[in-house]
Amino acid sequence: MNLLENISLALAGLKSGKMRALLTMLGIIIGIASVIAIVSIGNALTGSLMDSMASMGVNNIQINIQERGASSDKGNDSAISILEKDQITTEMIDGLMETYPDDLQTLCLTQSAGAGKAQDGRLYANISLTGANDGYKDANNLTLLDGRFLTDRDVKGSKNVAVISDKVAGNIFPDGSSPLEQEIKVYTSDQILTYTIVGIYKYEASSFFGAAAEEDIRTDIYIPVTTAKKLVGTGNAYQSLTVTTAPGANVDVVVSNIERYFERYYMNNSRFTVTAKSMESMLGTMTTMLSTVQLGVGAIAAISLLVGGIGVMNIMLVSVTERTREIGTRKALGARSSSIRAQFVVESMIICLIGGMIGVILGLGLGALGGMLIGSATTVSVSVILIAVLFSMAIGIFFGYYPANKAARLDPIEALRYE
Repeated sequence: MNLLENISLALAGLKSGKMRALLTMLGIIIGIASVIAIVSIGNALTGSLMDSMASMGVNNIQINIQERGASSDKGNDSAISILEKDQITTEMIDGLMETYPDDLQTLCLTQSAGAGKAQDGRLYANISLTGANDGYKDANNLTLLDGRFLTDRDVKGSKNVAVISDKVAGNIFPDGSSPLEQEIKVYTSDQILTYTIVGIYKYEASSFFGAAAEEDIRTDIYIPVTTAKKLVGTGNAYQSLTVTTAPGANVDVVVSNIERYFERYYMNNSRFTVTAKSMESMLGTMTTMLSTVQLGVGAIAAISLLVGGIGVMNIMLVSVTERTREIGTRKALGARSSSIRAQFVVESMIICLIGGMIGVILGLGLGALGGMLIGSATTVSVSVILIAVLFSMAIGIFFGYYPANKAARLDPIEALRYE
């Protein structure tokens, strides 16, 4: 009996017991679909994360105060105990920029000043007050739609000026009038603040973290970092800052130079030191973490493939028992054991192959749905699909061989006597 005849017999057997065949395939379908969906969503998450972090600037270097002996990956858990004398002063920052003028291009300083609402009568917009300097715009790839960004004069003068998002502009000025040079009132939990609008930037939602309802989107209002520091009552020093490397600079070398520069100031500080970490290395760490989680979850999902394979073996053993007299008749008519064995192995492979193909289609659909929910396109390489299909066929061979071999070794006389 040739291969085509075995395939034809296998398909005929599946048609005669559609429900049993579907239930047999279920474990394979769930396993393959789970693996494909996890790979798809994992790729979407990784791509979204890379886009989000790339938007912050791949040439950015984050400089932080960290407790000595703490892992740089964990960050500093004792931030609240950092005294002003332990923080990075403006003199240190100015010295850093002057020491490496060819390597460092932009300095970005920030200060969170709380959250609240920008409100004008019934019109409102949810906002976060963020202190920034003139380098923030370039370091964070901010797109300015109108007006200007904060300047060095604004920072030095601690002026009450603000740069708002287009979302805030649309909510507070729905008539289309220009918000520039107009005042905006910000209501926090304990005070009302007034700022003069000098610029409008384009708000870009992060696909990785999702988005709130359109009317409840919270965006940043940028005010001079010195104004923000006065507002929250902190001193003139900083716990963190960001610098951008110049084009062509070796980021790893710059990171080492920055840490070596600050070590001169912190060598006698027994509690804290300063660490520098490039956005590129942070992106690599996050990608590795996601890949590890994806691999672990995929391995768990693959367990259902093992369960599905056992189900295939079980149904094939049942099939051998049901067709014992048929096998005996065929062997009595001269069928070789290898032909009997091939027939049952092919039938097992067909069951797993069809289940695998259904699983691939279902997995791609689930992956696309997951990508829509997180707002990022999903991608699965052809090699992953081929591996999934070939793996399902391998399961068919592995778990189908024992029942097939049992059928091939049946004694024809005993088989014909079987009731």
